Amino acid sequence: MTESNQKDYVKWFRHSSPYINAHRGKTFVVMLPGEALGHSNFSNIIHDLALLASLGVRLVLVHGARPQIDQRLINDGRPSLFHQRLRITDSDSLSSVLQAIGEARIIMEAALSTGLPNSPMHGSRIEVLSGNFVSAMPHGVLDGVDLQHTGKVRRINVQQLTRSLDAGAIALLSPLGYSATGEVFNLTYADVATQVASALKADKLLAFCDSDGAYDTDEQLIRQLTLAQCKEYFAERGESLGELVHLALESAYLSCLQGVQRAQLINYTTDGALLGELFTRDGQGTMVYSGQYEQLRVATIEDVGGILELISPLEEQGILVRRSRELLETEIDKFHVMEKDGTVIACAALYPFGEVAELACVATHPEYRKGGRASQLLEQLEQRARKGGTSKLFVLTTQTAHWFLEHGFLPGKIDDLPLERQSMYNYKRGSKVFLKDIR
Repeated sequence: MTESNQKDYVKWFRHSSPYINAHRGKTFVVMLPGEALGHSNFSNIIHDLALLASLGVRLVLVHGARPQIDQRLINDGRPSLFHQRLRITDSDSLSSVLQAIGEARIIMEAALSTGLPNSPMHGSRIEVLSGNFVSAMPHGVLDGVDLQHTGKVRRINVQQLTRSLDAGAIALLSPLGYSATGEVFNLTYADVATQVASALKADKLLAFCDSDGAYDTDEQLIRQLTLAQCKEYFAERGESLGELVHLALESAYLSCLQGVQRAQLINYTTDGALLGELFTRDGQGTMVYSGQYEQLRVATIEDVGGILELISPLEEQGILVRRSRELLETEIDKFHVMEKDGTVIACAALYPFGEVAELACVATHPEYRKGGRASQLLEQLEQRARKGGTSKLFVLTTQTAHWFLEHGFLPGKIDDLPLERQSMYNYKRGSKVFLKDIR
């Protein structure tokens, strides 16, 4: 090392000290696409992640496997079919998908286990833990296309994941999820990373992609984006973004909407991009950040427009029963809303029938789902119902049975409903009945 290089190194190391102290003990969720696993810079990324772990950063690594799955399906003579950027995972291809994801996970585990002398990871002794951290549910039918074994995140096992991090291990998550019935679902790594970051209330989401980040119309790198700016950027340039940049920026945006303070895009093809982003003032990628707040409260007449805007798409899909503005205005005192910067992002209503009450119109804005907001509304409405002398809640639903079962509701019959509500039951709609004792 020349004297000039040594001085530069010492200067950089000293200037990184504040960032080292700031990151120690923090939780970072790292989103690594399958393309990165086969890139020549992959070993450098692993070395830099090991360095973060040695500096006291709590790491959750979520890896993708799309190119590995594509290649496995080719080898097995099966086609790769997609709908709305989601893979259609039928029963015949599921075994190929599982093998490809398993091989990708083994590659990650092997790389994190490296400890040869004279290597950057010598003496690191990293413990890596994988497990059934993710519960999933089927995506179902989209536009008449059944995605079959392709699923979406339903719940993150936060307690189990936190125990792993508290033990000093790196948690390694594959794009797989499991259901209570023992089914396995193929997930997108972006969905897993976003929901894990939200559930853990992570300090950062680090999203690797094949670019330094988002660029403006003059092809200059955008260093920072607020949530509002990021949404506007998607509206203007989202269609022109590459697949990996689109996924990374979308995950950054959604994770910040759901409570993560900062999310950063990092180029997996550039050696040292991770360290440059985290330990220098200007960074090397694009950062999306959140500085907004939310408020949970009883609805007022001024919220009618916001509630209608929120529930109208769900009414169009047949998930919610249609409500006119006039009806909503007369029933507004039955509603609770969650507001963020003046916008209604979630709502729910409570209709009393003596000692029994109906929970209805539970809705969350698509950009804010999976953040626990509906659960918060349910908890508040249960408290209000108990104070009013209600001992049992019931709900009628056509498409959200799993969510209510998860929150303690049990299947019921039409005969279990109050007589007044039985007389209003819509047999053509065929809603299922669920009940919950809240005493």
